[in-house]
This record gives sequence, C-alpha cells and structure tokens, in this order.
Amino acid sequence: MKAILRKLLVGLIAAATIAAAAGVLVVSAGFALYALVRDPLGPAGAAAVVALAAAILAALTAFIFERWAQGSKSAKVDEEPDLVQKLITMVKERPIVSAAGLIGAATLAIRNPAITAIVVKAFLDPKRPPSKKAK
Repeated sequence: MKAILRKLLVGLIAAATIAAAAGVLVVSAGFALYALVRDPLGPAGAAAVVALAAAILAALTAFIFERWAQGSKSAKVDEEPDLVQKLITMVKERPIVSAAGLIGAATLAIRNPAITAIVVKAFLDPKRPPSKKAK
C-alpha cells in the first residue's frame, strides 16, 4: 500500500512539474514573440500578434483534447473536407475566435506587406507534382 501511494505521489509531483515548466515555456515564448515583432509592428501590433498566437495555441489544444476524448467512437468520413470547408465550419462554430484571428491577420498584413506577399504567393503558386526518379 505504501509503494502505491509513493508512486502516486511521485507521479503527481512529476505532472505538476511538467505543467509548471509548460506554463513557463508558454509565457517565455509570448515575451520572445512580443520582442521579435515589437519593432516592425509597434507595441499594439505586437500585443495583437501575441494574443493571436495564444488564441491559436488554445484552439489547437482544445482540438487535440477533443479528438483524444472522442477516441475510436467517431465515425470515419470517407472524404476529407478541404481547407475552405474547414475554415467555414470553424467560423460558424467559433465566430469570436475567428474574428480575433481575422483582426490579427489584417493588422499583420497592413503593417508588414512582405509577409502578406509571401503568404499569398504560397497559396497562389501552382503545386508541382512529385518528381519520379528513374532507377
């Protein structure tokens, strides 16, 4: 009985340590991101970028835990929805997060047109088929 309690206590301490380290990591990454984009975007723009990054991190975490909670119960769909359908679904389900993301992206696009050009080029360039090498 004593060994079980000891293992449980060690596991709880390890989980708390990992959670604390993850919190420090997220806060440090937020400060680093703010410092990185403060000069080109200004303090308000940098704060918006950090808030957008935090919202994206929260959404990804929620998505991962939702998928994990569903497990094998979810029915497999034959056809995977494309990016536009996924975005429309996300906007319908989470309009406030979508609006915040749009405001952050618009601020970033207005303040830094070079990044906007890179993103637009990445989406508009035709995809090259994978080359087949002859052996």
